[in-house]
Amino acid sequence: MKKILLSLLLFLSMVFYEAPALAAGGDLIIINKSTNLLAYYKNSTLVKIFSVGTGREASFTPEGKFKIVNKIVNRPYYKEKIPGGSPKNPLGNRWLGLNAKGTWGTTYAIHGNNNPSSIGKYVSGGCIRMHNEEVQWLYGKVAVNTPVIITTSKLPFHSIASVNGYKVTGQAIPATVPPSVLLKMGSKGEHVKTLQIALTQRGYKTNGIDGIFGSGTDAALKKFQKDSKLKMTGIADSETWKALEKI
Repeated sequence: MKKILLSLLLFLSMVFYEAPALAAGGDLIIINKSTNLLAYYKNSTLVKIFSVGTGREASFTPEGKFKIVNKIVNRPYYKEKIPGGSPKNPLGNRWLGLNAKGTWGTTYAIHGNNNPSSIGKYVSGGCIRMHNEEVQWLYGKVAVNTPVIITTSKLPFHSIASVNGYKVTGQAIPATVPPSVLLKMGSKGEHVKTLQIALTQRGYKTNGIDGIFGSGTDAALKKFQKDSKLKMTGIADSETWKALEKI
């Protein structure tokens, strides 16, 4: 029975494995362990930023310049013999393998998970965890050979790209929030999550990136407004967004 199950797992992994292909020009992924954020650039322009989980010890998630070397849908968790696609699988529904520390996409990866509360924390054995729906989105955008930078830095993503030899353009946060949107205590949704990501990227901790404008986000926003010589209203208005968009 065990041999049959193992054979089935190997067959499924082969079926959903994608052979290497050239990465699209200008694509780049940056992971900053200091903030546990992942930035995705398309054609040298910042598209999205995601909250991620990284190694529970500083040394667990390797740092440096890597590449995505394989892409797998519903990768089995071989260590515990959990099949791909199972809700018990800690690898989630997508696997973007990295060529880190002499491995070839079999040990380190950007992948989903079965514990959403772990995102944004230092919890993994070395991989980069994402929410399943978010890694599924990213999986559909990137190709094998897409470069990945992993670092621990106080710099914003644009600056990290620059010091690593990549020329990027555009805003320092994704252009997803209309200037007319006002966010304040009690606001909820994707716009709030974008605000939390933008503040976190600049070192203003919001106590989570959950899309809920609570006391942590309020305190972080007011401190940012004070440091930026803006009125400390605790409201993310057009002037606040302009300041956040600066590189």
